[in-house]
Amino acid sequence: MFTKTEIKWGIIFSAMGLIWLTLEYLVGLHDRFIAWHPILTNLVAIPSVIIMVLAILEKRRVLGGIITFGQAFLCGLGVSIVVAVLSPITQFIFHRLINPGYFENAIRYGVAQGKTTLDNAQALFNLQSYMIQSVLAAVIIGSITSLVIAAMIKKEVELRNI
Repeated sequence: MFTKTEIKWGIIFSAMGLIWLTLEYLVGLHDRFIAWHPILTNLVAIPSVIIMVLAILEKRRVLGGIITFGQAFLCGLGVSIVVAVLSPITQFIFHRLINPGYFENAIRYGVAQGKTTLDNAQALFNLQSYMIQSVLAAVIIGSITSLVIAAMIKKEVELRNI
């Protein structure tokens, strides 16, 4: 399940995630424009899907141009597991070194908008919670994405009656 392909693309995916978070921060989605964050952060799905497609296409190339649905899915799942393993590290790097003020801003915004209580906001917006969420999201969303992409990319040998 874990070949060079899955590990390579899992690292690329994790790096993209860290870059994405940093770009969100730099354009103000973590402070000045935090109201837009819950909407615009979902655009990360675009590079995420592209990376997963590229990973599975590379796996198909490595396998000689033929890949079954199962092989394609396992490749995507492998990438997702690598991302899940690395995600607490990327969360730590971002929230401790790049933008340590994110959680405070998110808590303040959520409470000020009446969207949550202070206790609930503090329970949700903290490093431990985000580490757990990122691991679960990588596995769950990665698995679903892998299923869809595998169904589209599979290329199997046709067996014909002779």
